[in-house]
Amino acid sequence: MPFRLVVEREREITAHSSASSYKVKATLADETNELFEVKLNEDFATQEEAQNFAQGMLEATMKVVSVETKPSKRSPKAPFITSTLQQEASQKLGFSVKQTMSIAQNLYREGAITYMRTDSLSLSEEAITAAQDVIVSSYGLDFHQARRYKTKSSSAQEAHEAIRPTDLTKPSILGLDDQSAKLYSLIYKRTLASQMSDAQLQKTKINIDISNRNEHFIADGEVLSFSGFLKVYDYMAAEDKLLPRLDVGDSLSLVGLISRESFSRAKPRYTEASLVKEIEQMGIGRPSTFATMITTVQDRNYVIKETREGVQRDYQQIEIVDGVISESTQSETTGAEKNKLFPTSVAYILVDFLLNNFKNIIGYEFTANLESDFDKIAEESKPWTGVVRNFYEPFHEQIELAKEVSRDETHGMRELGEDPTTGKTVSVRFGRYGPFAQIGHQDDEEKPTFASLRKGQDIEAITLIEALELFKMPRTLGETDDGETVKANYGRFGPYIQYGKKYASLKDVSPEEVTLETALELIVAKEKFDAERIIKVFDDSDIQILNGRFGPYIWNGKKRGKGQKNVTVEKVFGDKAPIDLTLEECKKAIEGKDKAKAKKRKKKLILKNKTHQINKL
Repeated sequence: MPFRLVVEREREITAHSSASSYKVKATLADETNELFEVKLNEDFATQEEAQNFAQGMLEATMKVVSVETKPSKRSPKAPFITSTLQQEASQKLGFSVKQTMSIAQNLYREGAITYMRTDSLSLSEEAITAAQDVIVSSYGLDFHQARRYKTKSSSAQEAHEAIRPTDLTKPSILGLDDQSAKLYSLIYKRTLASQMSDAQLQKTKINIDISNRNEHFIADGEVLSFSGFLKVYDYMAAEDKLLPRLDVGDSLSLVGLISRESFSRAKPRYTEASLVKEIEQMGIGRPSTFATMITTVQDRNYVIKETREGVQRDYQQIEIVDGVISESTQSETTGAEKNKLFPTSVAYILVDFLLNNFKNIIGYEFTANLESDFDKIAEESKPWTGVVRNFYEPFHEQIELAKEVSRDETHGMRELGEDPTTGKTVSVRFGRYGPFAQIGHQDDEEKPTFASLRKGQDIEAITLIEALELFKMPRTLGETDDGETVKANYGRFGPYIQYGKKYASLKDVSPEEVTLETALELIVAKEKFDAERIIKVFDDSDIQILNGRFGPYIWNGKKRGKGQKNVTVEKVFGDKAPIDLTLEECKKAIEGKDKAKAKKRKKKLILKNKTHQINKL
């Protein structure tokens, strides 16, 4: 289910059409020359409107027309439940959902915190009293306010408390590693803050009239008068923005103005934390399943977590400095993403397939309703047989119908257009080794040509022009001194140089840009590395002794996945020089590894059978 949310959000982002507008900020001065910042109450749709406003400001006079001051407060948040702990640890500590739950599990095992899989907000009376003692002794009576939070969800696990330290007299625990200490501190502060007074603030809003315009400036200020719970938790979030003392009718002067072109944005991509928040609000799953859901969709390569660089974008800016208007084109980086969740091509295909064939199963309400049914079964107010029957019978029918689904649908085939050179159809689909582009059809007289999509490309968004670029590879660069053709290309494991039947990886330059000179340098380095890597080869045998990352090792000559065996020389032969090893010794070492693996597998199987027998008892 979570990968459907990620796919739908990505499609929203792709479909978003960015619109520009001009936002205006200004620096004003009062009669004593104290400076403060204001913003215009409206945005301008065009550059011309922004220019006209700036021109008018050169002759405008300004005065204060209203000053509104009123007290405000901020209340502490409830103590942590599973989902809020995952979200806060992500935002404040940069922890992944899986990492947070793993650390919390260890803290629970050590007796440092209460059970970490809960959606109950309640604290025991013992914890509330302990929090009171700590707060009053550390900060004073004014900072304490007992609070008893009620859980909104009817299915909340009230048998558990909220997540809190087991001993509130311990703000820290000796012996914890750095990450565990940070998470414990977060839980401690949140628990303590939940039993503290509100933070008191003084909010000020000033409206400023512009003599020759219908728009007006607004100045907002916020002053913290009593810190309350902010003394313990999230104090830096209360930013004091001081304003000068102004009265209605006071005249103001313009010091500077910036009218900046800005662009509308689509909804943000999900982070692990925001995805947890979304599925919790939708009633999907239980606290114990949130981390598993987020981890599983990544483990199965439906969703990837990536940090991506943005692209440069120009924007227009109009300024007034020292009474002079100037216009300029500035640039900014847009689209940069840090640790955001992106759908893979598999996710797009799977979501479409499930929505077309199993819409009720992948429906957002399905899991929520099923959770409700499980609660009723547990309360013995609903028979389990009816719940299972209502699910299985229509599901079985859908399975039978899905057998007729075409191969093109299951592989997410999408036609992009025609190849201008051959006139053949260009399409993209998902294959055994990932997404690829294809020119032509399987039943054409001439075989179709194929090219793998590159990192960051997917079958959902790739265009015809981008797909045709893929077929410009491999790119022939020239020849080596030995007459071997040198080519640059993209492969399954990244860009590379090919010379004859050998390959060298490309790292700092793309296949489109690499020169023959650079390629030859890489080839020389690769040949030197290979020569130094080989310690000894044996006639009439594939076995070799090679230099590896962890020292010399014996290799049986087979590739990974096809019976490859590596044996570290030092582990078997101690200080014996690798060059002195005989073929027979190498064969025996490889056979010994096979026997050790077989023995380990047998031992594991015996242990598994014993465990199964114990569970049956």
